[in-house]
Amino acid sequence: MKIWLRAAALWAVGIGTAVAAEATAWPDTFVARLEALALVQTLNAEILGSRSATFSLEKWCRDHHLAEPARIIAQLDSGIDKPPTAEQRARLKVGENEPVKYRHVRLSCGERVLSEADNWYVPGRLTAAMNRLLETTDTPFGKAVKALEPYRQTFAATTLWSPLPEGWEKGPITPGDTARALAIPESLFEHRALLYTADHLPFSEVDEVYKRPLLDFPVVRP
Repeated sequence: MKIWLRAAALWAVGIGTAVAAEATAWPDTFVARLEALALVQTLNAEILGSRSATFSLEKWCRDHHLAEPARIIAQLDSGIDKPPTAEQRARLKVGENEPVKYRHVRLSCGERVLSEADNWYVPGRLTAAMNRLLETTDTPFGKAVKALEPYRQTFAATTLWSPLPEGWEKGPITPGDTARALAIPESLFEHRALLYTADHLPFSEVDEVYKRPLLDFPVVRP
């Protein structure tokens, strides 16, 4: 509440000039940084609490008009292989000789790449139709395995960018520069998670990095 009261006070004294609705660049102001922080944390929490990152990203794309239609597509990088480590096999509860396949994908909505992910999965715990979809189409993993009624268990979540610097609340708030674009890095946050079937059997481990185009929508001011 204290953060929002301080932001409202700054806005009330006229800090924060109107930005054209069609602009996609965020101004480098305190209010814009606060908004970016709130949005990133909202999406982070939504994915952490969801059963499928794919469907969370599709909803985000639709709600923020990032593409029409708002459909997530998996861009598969073929020819890349990362064998699972012993620790990953232990988390997936598979022996050293049981096949574990690897996919590296970029999940895009329209022309915007919203996340990039490494995915190790156990093909023997999927149906033949699911394996065929994953090997021959651009279907995202979450959609391909939907019939398993999967759920996620995140075991690592890392913030890769914070719009407000550490210790910002201890010093004076500077209004920033409405003429300067906010520098947003390519990567915002990262999740590492296990996917389980409805019967609580792990079948996939993912390492997902969520990207800057998630914020690539107009910043509208009254």
